Amino acid sequence: MSQITTQTITYQAGETALAGILVFPAEVSHPLPGLVMAPNWLGVTENAAKLAKKVAAEGYVVLVADLYGETVCPADPDAAGAAMMDVKNTPAEVGRMNAAIDALKSQSSAAVDAQKISVFGFCFGGHCALELARSGADIRAAISFHGGLDTCGDYDSTQIKAEILVLDGAKDPLVPREQLAEFAREMTTVNVDWQLISYHDAVHSFTDETANKPGVAEYHPQVSERAFTQMFELLKRVN
Repeated sequence: MSQITTQTITYQAGETALAGILVFPAEVSHPLPGLVMAPNWLGVTENAAKLAKKVAAEGYVVLVADLYGETVCPADPDAAGAAMMDVKNTPAEVGRMNAAIDALKSQSSAAVDAQKISVFGFCFGGHCALELARSGADIRAAISFHGGLDTCGDYDSTQIKAEILVLDGAKDPLVPREQLAEFAREMTTVNVDWQLISYHDAVHSFTDETANKPGVAEYHPQVSERAFTQMFELLKRVN
């Protein structure tokens, strides 16, 4: 794959100004599948862009979505938690994901196949990806890495159009274990192609190279590689 290009793009969700990062392979002459990436609770960061580059190198145009607004840049966990709770389980959560999809389709820097759009996310972003799928969005797939599986309950799961992939750390203390059973019950009541993979010995943030809270949030390179492999296999199948 060619060199990866990154650029900031601005867009709107209602009255809220947003700024995401568009990441794509340079010198591609044909439209590529598009992906909206919902980052973790720290929002649009250099680390998020690094993950997006890894994904774009596989042949995708990726937009790192701004979930908070272009003036909200959490500098520490307390600020990130406050910013997240202002959005989670509110209409803005799905609204800003839809705005990112619209921005990905309408931007003119990279050719995107508008019929091949999927979403993926990390931690809070994983929750956003699942809620978007629950809302009935017209997307191919929704993938959650170490994200919460609970729902605000405002959506009808029978309307899900996407294939669902949940990639979970089996020892993740930040995603209550009872959520796995509740999620499985939810998925088995509807006609959805879904998978839930729980990785032995992984905790929260296993894809994040900067995570270093032992037993709570830790990077796990082997599990991260396996999880991304699962995502790429799903995306190849649905595209």
